[in-house]
Formats: sequence, structure tokens, C-alpha cells
Amino acid sequence: MLTVHGITVPLASDEVSPVIWQALTSGCYEAKEAKWVFKAVRANDRVLELGAGIGVITSLIAKISGVQVWSFEANPSTAALAQRVISANSVGNVVLSQGLLAAGEPHTIPFYVRKDLWMSSMDKNQGPYEREISLTSTNIDDFIAHHAINVLVMDIEGAEQDLLCKSELAGIDRVFLELHDHLYGLSGIREITQALAAKGFAYDPRGSYGACVLFAKEQGLRDYEPEAL
Repeated sequence: MLTVHGITVPLASDEVSPVIWQALTSGCYEAKEAKWVFKAVRANDRVLELGAGIGVITSLIAKISGVQVWSFEANPSTAALAQRVISANSVGNVVLSQGLLAAGEPHTIPFYVRKDLWMSSMDKNQGPYEREISLTSTNIDDFIAHHAINVLVMDIEGAEQDLLCKSELAGIDRVFLELHDHLYGLSGIREITQALAAKGFAYDPRGSYGACVLFAKEQGLRDYEPEAL
């Protein structure tokens, strides 16, 4: 039985690709996200997670006191693995759905399943894929309003550009995401940053590290936190 970042992972080596298995056994699987997500999510938050993967980050979030999590994973086989991981770790405060949320009215979106699950995405040009599936989206702003979500966490392989630019994100205080500049360049990061700034968010360096970044609305000054050498 694997333990990754303190999370029980009841999976076997033949259920994921060799690359994913090596990342899990070495402890580097989503290591930056595992460390920095705690800067974004606080006690009693209501969290929407997009791109659950195998549920490791989902399970870490669920361990924060009083938190409720609604998580989405587009890849059906990956969602099944995530459900096992979440069930082995959560205390009943996670609702996992197989599907995806997007801005605007529900529409059909192609999704490309790849051998390395973290490469599966809506981008056909991201690399060779095993199969294409069709998914019908759910409106993200309607979901946020219905469940009174206040924190958005996402790792969705480039789809964040379209979603963050076109959605309203009313009621959201913090957005924690992994940027994918290799897919949309610095111009895409500029577009994301400007779109979030127009919605009242600022880049928060106190909760960001490299491509894992936190955007937050003003919540007053914090105590100084010196950087570790």
C-alpha cells in the first residue's frame, strides 16, 4: 500500500503508466501542489476542485478542518481510481463527479485520453492520445452559486485559460491553479492574469511557487513569512 504526501493510495503499478507509478513511489507526484495548496485552502472553506487526477490533492484538501470539497475529473478511468483513493482517506466530505465544468451554456467538448493520466486534456495537439471521448459540460458559475463555493482549485492541462477568462467566478475568494505556459505561452498567462484582475483578484506571492499560483481577493495584511533558504 502506497503512502504519498501522507495520503493512502490503494493502487497497483499496473493501474497507472510507468511514469505515474515512478512519480508516486518517489514522492514527487504533485509535490508542489501538495505543499502549496494549504496556502490557498483554509478551515471551513467550500472548495471546487477541477482535475482531481487520482485524488491525492483532493484527499489532502479534505483533511483540512471543516472543509467541503466538490471535485471533478473528466477521464472516466482516472475518476474511478480517484474514488478509491478518496474513499480510503476522506471523512465523507468529498463529492467526486466524472465530468467537467466550463463557462457558458452546456456544450459538448472532446476530451483526449492519454497513457499518462496527467496528460489527458481537451487539447488534441498536446500529444499522442489513446482515444477521444465526448463530454457535456456543466456551467461553472451555476455550480459555484448553487453550492456556495468560495475556493477554486484546478489543474486542467491548459483549459484554465478559457475557463478563467470567460467565467464570472462570483463568490470566489481564492483561485489556486497550475499554469501550463508550454501550451499557451506568456501571452496566455498575461490573458489569465488580466482576466482575474478584472474580477478583483491579485497574484498572491505568499501562496505561489513557480507554475503553482494563487490569485486572491484583498483580505488585509498578513504577518510576514520569511522564505526558507
